[in-house]
Amino acid sequence: MTLISRISLHRKLILTISLICAFFWSVFSVSWDKDLFNSNGANTTFLILGSLFKPNLSPEILILGVKATFITLMYASAGMLIAIVIAVIFGTLGSGVLFGNSVFGNAIATISRSFLGFIRAIHELVWAFLFVSSIGLSPYAAVFALGIPYGGILGRILADILADAPKNSILALRTSGASRLQTLFYGYLPMVSANIISYTMYRFECALRSSAIMSFIGIAGIGYQIQLSLSDLKFDEVWTFIFFLVAMAVLLDFWSIKLRESMNIPKHERKKMNWVQISQVLAVFLALTTWIYIISLDDASFFGIFTENNLLFAKKFFSSMFGIGVENPAFLDIEQWKNAISLTIETIIMGVLAIGFTAVASLLTVLLASKNVATGQLTMGNSLLTKPFFYLIRGFYIFTRSVPELVWAMLIVFIIKPGIIPGAIALALHNIGILGKLWAEVIDEMDTRPIRNLQLNGANYVQMLFYGVIPSVFPQFLSFLFYRAEVIIRTTIVVGLAGAGGLGQEFKMSMSFFDYTNVTLLLICYIVIVFVTDFLSGLSRKIVKENSAIAEP
Repeated sequence: MTLISRISLHRKLILTISLICAFFWSVFSVSWDKDLFNSNGANTTFLILGSLFKPNLSPEILILGVKATFITLMYASAGMLIAIVIAVIFGTLGSGVLFGNSVFGNAIATISRSFLGFIRAIHELVWAFLFVSSIGLSPYAAVFALGIPYGGILGRILADILADAPKNSILALRTSGASRLQTLFYGYLPMVSANIISYTMYRFECALRSSAIMSFIGIAGIGYQIQLSLSDLKFDEVWTFIFFLVAMAVLLDFWSIKLRESMNIPKHERKKMNWVQISQVLAVFLALTTWIYIISLDDASFFGIFTENNLLFAKKFFSSMFGIGVENPAFLDIEQWKNAISLTIETIIMGVLAIGFTAVASLLTVLLASKNVATGQLTMGNSLLTKPFFYLIRGFYIFTRSVPELVWAMLIVFIIKPGIIPGAIALALHNIGILGKLWAEVIDEMDTRPIRNLQLNGANYVQMLFYGVIPSVFPQFLSFLFYRAEVIIRTTIVVGLAGAGGLGQEFKMSMSFFDYTNVTLLLICYIVIVFVTDFLSGLSRKIVKENSAIAEP
């Protein structure tokens, strides 16, 4: 057997070892000395955690929370509406179903996918900074900043789902004389609608969190109130507003679950008033309310963006970014490149560290977060502790993922000095809730018989985890981990804005000092690591998928 054949055979093992080595590299690249914590870090920790159990529930704060939550919901809804439009247009073109496998069709699909890849590569908060710098502090700056990257994410998913849809019914439609447009509306879309709606609901939950952090550019909402309370060190108010975010996430998750359950029921078996119909009414109501609020109550004129002053300012801003009229652009300075590359390495270390923290914490908690364990199906027993642990960990997952990474970072820098470590912890805290939930659902759907055999032979929790659960679900675990790795690397720039170091912190400083050519340089570095991560993540998922297919009997 040749060396290449051996490598090909053990690709998954090599991939796993590479991940572990990358994590240890990130751990040893960070200074873990005694000066890691702020001088008053211990007292601040007790103050923050104590306030968690004593939130401010005064009528004034609760009313303020309701108003701020409503504003956050409005911006998130407006952004998602724009995202859906972008996704439908470019996702359909990128799938190749309209123009087929022709030279023209492939060119359109490639251009559309490239466009979607570019707009989703840049985080929504970075888009927000760019829009505010070009068109001013308008509500549309936040709406566009949310809509554009989410349109890229939804568009890519739509393109992939349409491209992978079963072709049997499509061929039947084409044979009967249907046009490509008709096959799209009567063939493809009905087949993929459930998956698309499910993913859109998940992205809506993400948009709510993203809408909250638009406060960083001065947009009102729940994030703005959190930021004000943090500035005044009123941690009891901070937790009150965070609980509003959690409540929104829980309600949206409940809505999504009920909608998916209803869509899985055949139409003739559904009740007269089912969740599909309720969701349609709610969606229309939300869309109308959103734009009425933004246009009328928020006094935001769309055409007011295109005033002569705004256009002149936007022209000046983008000219400065490209170095037009600038004596020594940062992206042409070798010293500036050296600094940017150093910051890029810091950002990569932060991201890898966060991925490692997320994976380890999820691995240690996921078994107890499984319904199979809570109900006793996996262990053939029903301990009095399994259900309390199940609800406790699942509640922890909901709580941690409901709080945006930026908010976690702003809290953590009160305890730990600004740098890579608080950024990595903030990213990990948010993603534990997402990855843990995804992994727990994988365990819920696995074959429990091998695990029961281990339990009958006296295996304990750790042995069941490492000798039973992990070997069975490892490929799916890795796939979800690589998916979250893409998101974590993309979000590193956001926690940097809160003082967590890396490209994000430098980006914020450059925007503050109007050093727009350095902004361009930092964006180049940021986009490169995002695209490289996407490529490596996609390649890794492919390796895992191929090895899993080979391993199947």
